[in-house]
Amino acid sequence: MKQKRRSKPRIVTVGNVTVKIYARKRPTASGKIRTVYEVSDYTTGSRRLLGFTDRAEARRKAEAIARQLATGDATSATMRNTEAASFGRAIELLRPTGVSLELAAATFTEAFQILNGNAIVDAAKSYVAHHTPIQPKSVAEVIAELIVVKESRNSSLPYVQDLRTRLGRFAAAFKMDAGNVTTPEVQAWLDGLKLSTQSHVNFRRVVHLLFEFAVARGYAFENPVTRTERVKVNGGEIEIFTPDEIARLMSAASPEFLPVLALGAFAGLRTAEIERLDWADIDLAGRIIKVGASKAKTASRRIVPICNSLAAWLAPYAGRQGMVWPGNSATITRAQWQTATAAGMYWKHNALRHSYASYRFAQIGDAGRVAGELGNSAAVVHRHYRELVKRNDAEEWFAVMPSAPANFVRMHPAAIEELSRHPLPQ
Repeated sequence: MKQKRRSKPRIVTVGNVTVKIYARKRPTASGKIRTVYEVSDYTTGSRRLLGFTDRAEARRKAEAIARQLATGDATSATMRNTEAASFGRAIELLRPTGVSLELAAATFTEAFQILNGNAIVDAAKSYVAHHTPIQPKSVAEVIAELIVVKESRNSSLPYVQDLRTRLGRFAAAFKMDAGNVTTPEVQAWLDGLKLSTQSHVNFRRVVHLLFEFAVARGYAFENPVTRTERVKVNGGEIEIFTPDEIARLMSAASPEFLPVLALGAFAGLRTAEIERLDWADIDLAGRIIKVGASKAKTASRRIVPICNSLAAWLAPYAGRQGMVWPGNSATITRAQWQTATAAGMYWKHNALRHSYASYRFAQIGDAGRVAGELGNSAAVVHRHYRELVKRNDAEEWFAVMPSAPANFVRMHPAAIEELSRHPLPQ
């Protein structure tokens, strides 16, 4: 059988660039034969054929392609060394994609114009995230899973309880899938809490943690808390009670609340630690308080000395069993304000612990030792409590003692030694 000869392609030339046009015979749907003109296009880096039924139109396209390629060759011929090197690196970066430099530049330009030059890569990541299927799970379910994970990793009991409390309030407000929570909704919720600056920061922190957990496990596309307002906590002044004020508070305290007051004022225990403290943790004979790892904020066990004033205030409670404070954080807060009101004062937030730290540091001048008693760092003690009070003030503070028939008496430091078999810890 005689082989049919193919016709030679027509050539369009611009400069050193040639583009070929092939005339092909193709059958139509009705069975007729027609001529199709195919233009060879290399502008994308690989060959493709563009079909035309009109020969003139095909030639115009071929000329346009040739001019485009010729312009590119002319540009590359005039490149400086640095430009040529950049061109080479661009080609190598694109090689794994199979996309030509020209197509990549065209795509980038279009994306740049759409986004006004803003965060093209972030937009691409967002697109992928929002087109990746997530597992529907309610906010409450994600919180429960987070708590289980934290407990399995031996997080401290106070930390886990803090997560339960704060995230419990969040779950009550967001009865929906975690993946559906938006930034404006979280911002409105935080604003609606009407908290102090520090509490606002604390709530934002734990909710941010929740959604980092949700994103990592495929329950949410992104963390909606990331773009909420970051509230700055100003250092401000450390509030403390004066010796006269603590004497008035001790005098006004109820028998149930008095040990709580004494432990904060004369041992520096955190309110949350006192809430979890058992009378068995208080060794009056040995003059120490054992704050176990499960009860301390930092999940680290520490021993706090019982000074003479604290020993005197706790003496009537010797032999007690069970929890030092049988109530909860809400009832302890209520007792604080009731006591302050009865004493004709206002309650200063966290002032018992701040007072102990300030007076104790002035008393012994050892930041490391005070830090060990408080359960934080020497740097914190130096930064917050150094030179807040004088040594004479500290002597007056630790001289606030109970007596009968009055509930208290401020005694001269020299008399303290005669009322106790144990010296004041130095």
